Amino acid sequence: MELKEMNRKLKNHPEPKKNATGMVENVMEQFNTAADHINLNPNIRKILAVTNNELIIHFPAKRDNGDVEIFTGYRVQHNNALGPYKGGLRYHDTVDIDAARALAMWMTWKTSLAGLPYGGAKGGIKINPKLYTQSELERITRRFTYALGENIGPEHDIPAPDVNTNAQTMAWIADTYMSTKSPSERSTYQHVVTGKPVGSGGLEGRDRATGYGVFLCIKLWMEEKNIDITGKRFIVQGFGNVGYWAALFMEKAGAVMVGVQDAFASIYTSTGIDVETLYGHIKANEGSVQNYPEANQIDKDDFFGLDCDIIIPAALGNQITQDNAPSIKAILIAEGANGPTNVEGEKILLNRGVAIIPDILCNSGGVITSYFEWLQNRNGELWKLEEVMEKLETKLGASFHNVLRAAEERNIDMRTAAYIIAIERIEKAYVQRGIFP
Repeated sequence: MELKEMNRKLKNHPEPKKNATGMVENVMEQFNTAADHINLNPNIRKILAVTNNELIIHFPAKRDNGDVEIFTGYRVQHNNALGPYKGGLRYHDTVDIDAARALAMWMTWKTSLAGLPYGGAKGGIKINPKLYTQSELERITRRFTYALGENIGPEHDIPAPDVNTNAQTMAWIADTYMSTKSPSERSTYQHVVTGKPVGSGGLEGRDRATGYGVFLCIKLWMEEKNIDITGKRFIVQGFGNVGYWAALFMEKAGAVMVGVQDAFASIYTSTGIDVETLYGHIKANEGSVQNYPEANQIDKDDFFGLDCDIIIPAALGNQITQDNAPSIKAILIAEGANGPTNVEGEKILLNRGVAIIPDILCNSGGVITSYFEWLQNRNGELWKLEEVMEKLETKLGASFHNVLRAAEERNIDMRTAAYIIAIERIEKAYVQRGIFP
């Protein structure tokens, strides 16, 4: 399709909900709730309540017609007490400094909960990538990487894919970053990013890791509750990499996908939607579920109220709120996205007995395998798919059971339990090392 025609069509689609509003407030309330439970050292609370570094970059890049456009990029580094900063780069028109702050803090808790030697960071470019060609995105990415300079690095801050970025984006970043080093050093900087193509130092299985982790958490939760996953009805918001793989693993386990929502349309059928058939339709339909012939299109505001057992929000933040939480019929929400449920919405759901597997646990499969890729590059190794998936299942399974056990012992929800485990690990590092000077 011509780019001009695509631009026209996009303008006619409804905009996704903005993910910046309230996200910092959400993560801070979640943090303070957990900190109060454990009487966190007040000095450490002060440190963890703010970010270490915030970078805003305005940089130029050429369009295909030769015109220069100015873009704004962000990188927020929240905390590195446990190791190098780690977190994704997203390309989306909702990216701003508040969104980056909140997402960076979530990454700190996520890496700590998983027991990884990382801190938390996040960033991206305020852009709608669908309005740019592949060659333009390459120039934009390379120019952003060059502008970031030494603010990223394999032992300092390690980006990864996020919303609207992928393995190709990471390959451009790695190549640009390595090109700034001397020829004799370049090969030692390959692990400046993770989520690269397998042929460029990437990890087998990294593409499916986050989605598989979402599925695994659902499976483990149901086993704990003695519920058979076979025949359970689920809906997915966002059918990108995370949503697709989570849905595929759910379907293989015998669950039935009955609804899907993206930025352009919401679809539903009580008889079930075949995951691979829908995926093929999306690839042939400009990346949207719109006009899928085997399901009915519904109003976007009715999506979370669909008759189902499980909801997998795998799009943006602040999607489940006090406005739609009362209509939710599902018994379980598995957060494939970062911050999809705001504080007010969560309170309503918990009071109604709806279980929530929190984002810092549920979607941590991606950062866990990012660590595997980082180790693979660092040590000059090659890991097989079976080995990667086995290691992921072991590590994520241990995290899940740690959170569930803490929640039961303290009689608290799973999110607060997950935060407590993550914060206590960081607190221990500060107590043991002290605070310079």
